[in-house]
Amino acid sequence: MGQAGCKGLCLSLFDYKTEKYVIAKNKKVGLLYRLLQASILAYLVVWVFLIKKGYQDVDTSLQSAVITKVKGVAFTNTSDLGQRIWDVADYVIPAQGENVFFVVTNLIVTPNQRQNVCAENEGIPDGACSKDSDCHPGEAVTAGNGVKTGRCLRRENLARGTCEIFAWCPLETSSRPEEPFLKEAEDFTIFIKNHIRFPKFNFSNNVMDVKDRAFLKSCHFGPKNHYCPIFQLGSVIRWAGSDFQDIALEGGVIGINIEWNCDLDKAASECHPHYSFSRLDNKLSKSVSSGYNFRFARYYRDAAGVEFRTLMKAYGIRFDVMVNGKGAFFCDLVLIYLIKKREFYRDKKYEEVRGLEDSSQEAEDEASGLGLSEQLTSGPGLLGMPEQQELQEPPEAKRGSSSQKGNGSVCPQLLEPHRLRTPPASPLHQE
Repeated sequence: MGQAGCKGLCLSLFDYKTEKYVIAKNKKVGLLYRLLQASILAYLVVWVFLIKKGYQDVDTSLQSAVITKVKGVAFTNTSDLGQRIWDVADYVIPAQGENVFFVVTNLIVTPNQRQNVCAENEGIPDGACSKDSDCHPGEAVTAGNGVKTGRCLRRENLARGTCEIFAWCPLETSSRPEEPFLKEAEDFTIFIKNHIRFPKFNFSNNVMDVKDRAFLKSCHFGPKNHYCPIFQLGSVIRWAGSDFQDIALEGGVIGINIEWNCDLDKAASECHPHYSFSRLDNKLSKSVSSGYNFRFARYYRDAAGVEFRTLMKAYGIRFDVMVNGKGAFFCDLVLIYLIKKREFYRDKKYEEVRGLEDSSQEAEDEASGLGLSEQLTSGPGLLGMPEQQELQEPPEAKRGSSSQKGNGSVCPQLLEPHRLRTPPASPLHQE
């Protein structure tokens, strides 16, 4: 490249280039261009603003507390327990009513168990034996019920038997009722009290926020009553896609999902929960561990002071109450652009950054007037004036509409308004 070429390249670096527009008088091209603009505008208005409500601020950090109460009474008459009334203290575990609770629907009862020696159940591999040496004394039976004593108990004319164990005897029976023990559980009711709070907007609500208290004493949740927090147990099972008789026999897990999707621009009375129900355990799996059950015992002492117990294997329905949701609030857009005092709030939200020259000049002016300012602001104040004055929001802005709702939600800017401190006015300017 020659000297002239290098000189031209250097000079071209200082050229200014601008765009040139050509107007094409073509109806087809113009129509396509306008359709594209209309499509983009429709997307913004319909999808972003109306459907997705992109103008709203959203809080997904929902805080929730759940309290549950079950009501209902059942009557049974069996050879092991006799005639008996079952109330909530008998069939609800835990008793205090949390977001996870269990309702007993079926029982296998083994009464009058005492610590003694007896034969291990057949069918337990580690408890099988053919001679005494197969039962090592003091060794616990794996997946069994007690500790081996060293004896092998065999029936007549049988080559194999089971080890004798020290355990709670007699051992638990393996038979299971063919129908639910507490059939009346289908008519029990579940009362779910749910308190929620969106901390970002300082908004709280609960399912008890109703004016008619008598309504809660008679209502049941259903297709015609979506806001009653009282549910019939059998109906919850059906809505979860299961049959009460099947799940009550072997047990299962039901999820109750409470969804709070609240538009906080509306009144607090418009913020309602929405309920859905599902079966959480694998109801199609027919393995040895299918269903839901556990064991518990009640202990007693006889007249001689010897301890004995009644063992119960409980089958039933575990309920998991899960709460989630989000709250949306139409805040900054109104505060900054639409209300009457929007310029005031916009100035408080966005700080103007000035050049270094302006900042230096302001610093010099402040330094030059420092001595006078110290004299004027020292002590309790000159001429009865306060030491400091605060520039606050004008009264009209406080009385204005807008961001403070009747439901208690306010814009974050109104919770802690910014305040600018200015030095007191000079007496020289008060004449």
